[in-house]
Amino acid sequence: MKSIQELSVLISDELGKIEYPKNPSLLYEPIDYILGLGGKRMRPILVLMAHQLFDKNIEKAISPALAIEVFHNFTLLHDDIMDKAPLRRGQQTVHEKWNANVAILSGDTMLVQAYQLMADVDKSIVKPTLEVFSKAAIEVCEGQQWDMDFETQENVSIDDYLKMIECKTAVLLGAALQIGGITAGAFTQEQEHLYEFGRNMGIAFQLKDDLLDAFGNPETFGKQVGGDIMANKKTYLYLKALALANKNQHFDLVQYFSTNDASEAKVEAVKSIFTNLDIHHLTTELMKEYHKKAMLHLDAIESDNKAPLLDFSALLLDRVS
Repeated sequence: MKSIQELSVLISDELGKIEYPKNPSLLYEPIDYILGLGGKRMRPILVLMAHQLFDKNIEKAISPALAIEVFHNFTLLHDDIMDKAPLRRGQQTVHEKWNANVAILSGDTMLVQAYQLMADVDKSIVKPTLEVFSKAAIEVCEGQQWDMDFETQENVSIDDYLKMIECKTAVLLGAALQIGGITAGAFTQEQEHLYEFGRNMGIAFQLKDDLLDAFGNPETFGKQVGGDIMANKKTYLYLKALALANKNQHFDLVQYFSTNDASEAKVEAVKSIFTNLDIHHLTTELMKEYHKKAMLHLDAIESDNKAPLLDFSALLLDRVS
C-alpha cells in the first residue's frame, strides 16, 4: 500500500510520460506548461487511494487518475480566463503567457484527452466510470456558471454559495474517489461513501481556499492574495460578513463590492471588517463541520487500507486549524 507521497511521485512520473506532438506548438506547449506547474495532485491521488482500499494493484487506476488531473487542469485554463487571473501556482496563467484563444483551444484539447484517458479502463466498467465522470464534469461547469452569475446577482444566500462550491470543487473530489472504487470493484454502497467523503472534504477544502485568498501568505498561496475581494467574489467570508454586519459595516461592504476598485486599500479595508466580525474563526468552524461529515462516511467503509485517506484528511484538518 502506497503513501500519499509515493502516490504523488507516481502521478508526477506518469504525467511526465505523456508525450505531446511538436506541432502545432501553440496547441500543445501550453498543455505541457500547465501540467508541468505541479500542484498538489490531490484529485488523481484520491483515485489511487480509493482504489487501494480494496485492491493493492493500482495499475488499472492510473489512467483514470491521469484523466482526472488533465480534466482539472483544463478547468483551470478556462477559469483563469474568466477570472482574468494573472497567476496560477505562482506562475503566469496560460492566457497571460500566450493569449486567451490559445488557452481556450489548449483547454478544449485537454478535455478530449481526459475522456480518452478515462475510457482506458477494463471494458466491463467503461460505462459506469464515464457516467460518474461526465456527471461531475457537467456539475463543475454548472458551478462555474453559478460563480459567474453571482458576480452580478445582488442577493446570494450562503446556501447558494455552498451549492456552487459543491459543484465547482467538491463533486470532482467525490467523483475521483468513486472512480477509484469502481476500478477496484467496490460495492455500490462503498462507492457512495467514497463519493460523500470526497464531496464533504471538497467543500471544506474550498472554504479553506477562500480563507487563504483573504488571509494567506502570498509566498506560499500560489495565487494573488486578495484576488476574490478585488474581483468582488461573493465568497462565504463576504456573505457571512454581510449577515453579521452592523449598518455601517453592511453599507461599506456593499459599496466596496459594487465598484471595479482592485486596490490594496480596498482589500485591507474589507479584511478589516472580516476581522472585526471574527469571520476567520467562523469559516474555520464551518470547515470543521464538513470535515466531520466526511469522516463519518470514511468510517463507514470496511477496509484495512485507510491509512493514506486518514493521512489526507489529517492534512486537510491541519489546513483548517
